[in-house]
Amino acid sequence: MTDGWSQRLCHATGKELDVMPTARVSSLDLSSSRIFGPIFGNFSSLTGLNRLDLSANSITDELPDDLNRCVGLKHLNLPHNLIGGALNISSLTNLKTLDVSQNRFEGGISMSFPATCDKLTTLNISSNNLGGSTTGLFDNYSSLKYVDLSLNRFAGQVSQGMAGLVQFNAAENDLTGNISPSMFPEGCKLQFLDLSGNHLFGNLPNSIANCSGLTYLSLWGNGFDGKIPPGIGRIPGLEKLILGSNNFSREMPLELMNCTALNYLDISGNNFGGEVQGLFGKLTSLTNLKLHSNKYTDGIVSSGILRLPKLTMLDLSLNWFTGELPTEVSSMTSIKYLVLAQNNFYGQIPPVYGQLVKLQILDLSYNNLSGGIPADIGNLSSLLVLVLAGNQLSGQIPREIGNCTSLLWLNLAGNKLSGQIPPEIAGIGSNPTPTFVRNQKDAVQLEIGTKKCISVMRWIPIGYPGFNYVDSEMSLKDCRDLEDRILKGYGIVTPPYVQPCIILGYVRFSRNLLSGHIPPMISAMKNFHLLLFDDNLLSGVLPSEICQMPLVALNVSRNVISGAIPSEIGRMILLETLDLSFNNFSNGLPPSLNQLFKLNKFNVSYNPLLSGNVSSTSHLSTFDEQSFLGDPLLSLRFADYGPHSESNEDELSTEDVSV
Repeated sequence: MTDGWSQRLCHATGKELDVMPTARVSSLDLSSSRIFGPIFGNFSSLTGLNRLDLSANSITDELPDDLNRCVGLKHLNLPHNLIGGALNISSLTNLKTLDVSQNRFEGGISMSFPATCDKLTTLNISSNNLGGSTTGLFDNYSSLKYVDLSLNRFAGQVSQGMAGLVQFNAAENDLTGNISPSMFPEGCKLQFLDLSGNHLFGNLPNSIANCSGLTYLSLWGNGFDGKIPPGIGRIPGLEKLILGSNNFSREMPLELMNCTALNYLDISGNNFGGEVQGLFGKLTSLTNLKLHSNKYTDGIVSSGILRLPKLTMLDLSLNWFTGELPTEVSSMTSIKYLVLAQNNFYGQIPPVYGQLVKLQILDLSYNNLSGGIPADIGNLSSLLVLVLAGNQLSGQIPREIGNCTSLLWLNLAGNKLSGQIPPEIAGIGSNPTPTFVRNQKDAVQLEIGTKKCISVMRWIPIGYPGFNYVDSEMSLKDCRDLEDRILKGYGIVTPPYVQPCIILGYVRFSRNLLSGHIPPMISAMKNFHLLLFDDNLLSGVLPSEICQMPLVALNVSRNVISGAIPSEIGRMILLETLDLSFNNFSNGLPPSLNQLFKLNKFNVSYNPLLSGNVSSTSHLSTFDEQSFLGDPLLSLRFADYGPHSESNEDELSTEDVSV
């Protein structure tokens, strides 16, 4: 940029962008400049402009019509804005790179793109509302190498003009039909191909072998059937193969063993039954193996997958496995993520699982496991996620669990655990930094689940602050990003209302038989923001020390806790959900509760000893009578109920099966 216009544009940060005419500007970079609103002014005199970067702002409305007069423009970067309307760039025939991803463009592109653009090498229009057919669209784009059409509404068959492409991503569109063998001609240059989340069907052609430089192939979430083509075995550099959620036959091509660089294999959701195929145990380069959402019944040990030397991630959830948990996992010296949830395993959790010192995620939820939680779990100092919910576990929570200093997401709900909550619980999650730092050094995105956040939705308490949005429709990319953020310690991407809480660690002991007092030393748990102890036999008083935790949700409903509600709760300024219902709290509601301005779910129902008044001018009066049922000594001085915030009796019921 130069002189006057440069200075004027620099002053545009934090406000609207007013384009002042000058012909002297050749490159304009205002990325991440906090610009909002539409672009004003005109581009017609910017004859020398060849690079424009307005990425990562909050620019709205449509592109100015006269942008098409910047015929010399070679690089146009507008990603991460709120620009809508038609994507009309029909006169920009000199473009080399175009990135308008993550905006709100809509409509077709066949008439709004240049008919010929032989200099364009990179095209990224992902994450918009663009549609129409892509057939023949890029036939006259002879230099095109990198194309990303993902997360739009393109329909019809997959474009045939991919012979010269290096990367093609059309994931999560409405593409249909089968893939012709001619799509992969001899000399195919593809290195990256993602057609996941469409409506494609038929056989995957064996001509895929012509793409000998392919490193990434994802066909997840389509309707492909038949055999996996042996030609895949002629792609020696293939690293990621994602074929989940299709209808492939269970016969695996032996040629797959020739893919010596293969480290990531997802063949989940193909209705495979019987034993786990023995071929998987011979793919010694694998680090990630996802076989979840099938109908396997056996073969975990006999297939050899537990002996894969480099395996860091194994997901066998949502199958029909029975019997006891395999003790042979003790030989998995590299394993970090072990997911065996939603099967029919029974018996005790083997103590040898406590020898997996690199383990970061252990999910054994929704099986028929019994017996106690082994004290050896305390050896897992790198453990971030422990989910044992929905079993028949009994006995006490082991004190040794306090040694799990990385443990931030602990879910033991829906078991038969008894005894007191050990005071050592205060040690969990006290120092997750070393684990996060190791994960952050991993340049590769960490991925655990694939099917619409199915794993994450088992781990987190749906319906509580910070997690509500996960229950909505999320793209596959959103799920992967979410999992990556969790495991690298960047926190869950939460709505602004829970900031600065970004990690949202939680403890959930709901629906057990725990008794005794809540230990006051839980005040030391500064990395935890949700405490869910509902539906137990906890007694004594609610310790005032609990108010030193940065909680956004506290649920101790359906216990036998007594005494006064601590006035210190009024200091918990981040609190959004407070459920004290079905207990024996007494005295009045502390006036300090009216200082909880973020509180939007509140329930003190069925505490028959609560007394006093709730003034019609107080913050608590914004909650309707459902928040105060069964409190005969409590006087509600509301002038009228009108529109009020919700109680959490329905949405956050302790009978909710999501954990």
